[in-house]
Amino acid sequence: MNSKAINIKVAVLDDYPNLAMRMADWSALKDRATITVFNDHVAGANAVVERLHPFDVVSIMRERTPLSREIIARLPNLKLIASTGSRNAAIDVSAAAERGIAIAHTGYRSEPTIEFTWALILASARNLVAENSNFRSGGWQRSIGGDLNGSTLGVLGLGNVGAQVAKIGNAFGMNVIVWSQNMTPERAAAAGATSVSKDELFRQSDILTIHVVLSERTRGIVGEAELALMKPTSRLINTSRGPVVNEQALIKVLQTRKIVGAALDVFDVEPLPANHPFRSLDNVLGVPHIAYGTEGLYRTFYQDTVDNISAWLNAQ
Repeated sequence: MNSKAINIKVAVLDDYPNLAMRMADWSALKDRATITVFNDHVAGANAVVERLHPFDVVSIMRERTPLSREIIARLPNLKLIASTGSRNAAIDVSAAAERGIAIAHTGYRSEPTIEFTWALILASARNLVAENSNFRSGGWQRSIGGDLNGSTLGVLGLGNVGAQVAKIGNAFGMNVIVWSQNMTPERAAAAGATSVSKDELFRQSDILTIHVVLSERTRGIVGEAELALMKPTSRLINTSRGPVVNEQALIKVLQTRKIVGAALDVFDVEPLPANHPFRSLDNVLGVPHIAYGTEGLYRTFYQDTVDNISAWLNAQ
């Protein structure tokens, strides 16, 4: 088949900042594809199917729009799922395979999330958001920050992100402790950290930062019992996935000031509803799932997506 004669319909989903077309050279698909970019998000199987029904190729930002078995079964034109990132737990891979739908992934780097984790830690510890708001309204010096040097950093999960976060904690002169379900003293030591029990991680940490992949083993791994162990002066940082933490339990400890605050980049439901408590609690530093979102990584995501679609077309 002459691939140059093919003209496919491509949907680029959930491009919230409207960057996809500027972050890559899409000319390789000129005259071969009609590209539609969606800057908003739709939820629910019916709404997703209605939007995607005409498309041959769906480009998805990982784990924003789930492509479940039900949804895949209702998309008769779908031939290729082009996902950003090296994996995407929101795709039913078996359902796609049964339909002969190809799945392609892109390159990924952990550095943006590592850097952003420390942006959240520093901003939370030094009350930067409140101080900036006070500064803009004409005020001057309304709070004092917490010390990192000499305090205890607890790292939940020691993978690609967690291990580097732990090493940076050492550079700040922090006492770094770690726990995960598969932790060993040797792995902890390689990151300049000490392996402790799960309970001790929550008891000792002045700042507790979460870096585990969401799975059935880790869903809700930070619950009411774990949060109850934390110091009233401690802070929780989450750039992993919202459901790793029991959301209602976290809301409760923040409302009752059982911990001093939380800095959150990820949530159970995204985009976060406008009336959600996290949006109004004054001890929450919240941002809209942007830890990975640097220009360099976006360019990797979308240029690899273009290359993946082009390669798939050439193989037809």
